[in-house]
Amino acid sequence: MPDPSREPLHSLSATALAQGLRAGVFTVEAITQSCLARIADREPEVQAWAWLDPEQVLAQARAADRHRVAGLPLGALHGIPVGIKDIIDTADMPTENGTVLHAGRRPASDAAIITGLRNAGAIIFGKTVTTELATYAPGKTRNPHHPEHTPGGSSSGSAAAVAAGMVPLAVGTQTNGSVIRPAAFCGVYGYKPTSGLIPRAGVLRQSQSLDQIGVFARTVDDAALLAAQLMGQAIDFNAADSAVPPRLAFVRTVRWSDVTDDTRAAYARLIDRLGDSVTEVAMPAAAASAWNWQRAVMEAEIAANFDAEWRDGKDRLSASLRGQIERGRAVSVADYQFALAQMPRVDALFRDLYAQYDAILTPSVAGTAPHGLGSTGDPAFCTLWTFCGMPGINVPLLHGANGLPLGVQLVGPRMSDARLLHVARWLAQFQ
Repeated sequence: MPDPSREPLHSLSATALAQGLRAGVFTVEAITQSCLARIADREPEVQAWAWLDPEQVLAQARAADRHRVAGLPLGALHGIPVGIKDIIDTADMPTENGTVLHAGRRPASDAAIITGLRNAGAIIFGKTVTTELATYAPGKTRNPHHPEHTPGGSSSGSAAAVAAGMVPLAVGTQTNGSVIRPAAFCGVYGYKPTSGLIPRAGVLRQSQSLDQIGVFARTVDDAALLAAQLMGQAIDFNAADSAVPPRLAFVRTVRWSDVTDDTRAAYARLIDRLGDSVTEVAMPAAAASAWNWQRAVMEAEIAANFDAEWRDGKDRLSASLRGQIERGRAVSVADYQFALAQMPRVDALFRDLYAQYDAILTPSVAGTAPHGLGSTGDPAFCTLWTFCGMPGINVPLLHGANGLPLGVQLVGPRMSDARLLHVARWLAQFQ
């Protein structure tokens, strides 16, 4: 049982907080006050929040405490603070999608996952910073480990808020690498379930074929706890035989030439430590074009979905987003349909590999968070797996030569999320 006299509440895992609340060790208001104090301390430097009203958060906390004292049933996330990426609709908070074009936007209703979180008893803490329309132009957030480095994107605020100890849990989205990459740069767990397991109603539509929802946490158990509520189903990742080490396939992908020297060295040491549990396996050659196909699908759909923003506010969009829309408008219908058809075909190329291995081990990113705030980093090491809709998780296992976090990505076959989380928990012991 957690001892609040020894550890500040904001530093405890969501799982520990849930246990303590049910046992009456502390109150939801006490947790909320601790998180708000942490935010007051770190937010001037990190700048993870797009919108946060302390009084509204405290009102939620006091209502949650009254609920427990009354002896009413408690949800799995009762009293647990959760940060929400600012492209997910909240009826009682602005949702501005990281763009001046949507400044002051107030949705009429909650997104489906917000309804689920409220029903589970979560405290919706506020809206975390996203990049412009969840694309590439950075927001204001800085890396909690070094403010002169990027936190990644587009779920920058969610990853940074968890890494800085502001909240134990946060929700983000990934269309290319927007959960795994910021999790790697900020040194937290970032879990993107199998595509389609979490409902997307009420979430900004960037690329309907690729948009996926994911979570950020400081432990595997916490990531599973939050994801299960968003999915509306249990994740029993304890069922696997923990006495038998998983079998991992180390897949460099065609982007291995992009990794930094210290990344190569860190992976060499990790592979050596894993011993017989890991085998290097070549990526199927026919998957090498997935990066081009993903880009065609994503940019064609971005062009269609952001047509109103293009027509009404083109001059207020970033140069990078204007470029994406222009390229997307140039994608032919035939090329778009062909690229779309490759998604299940590329996924099928890995069927034989997954018959032999429990998960793929591969870089999350090419290196540690780049210096400077003008870019969110390269998502290339996430592209293939997102294109296939496979579940993936960043395990904050390694560090670069500069001391910044360097994540390890595990990827599994579609609908194998419980097994993937089991492997992630096993891998975490190698920290």
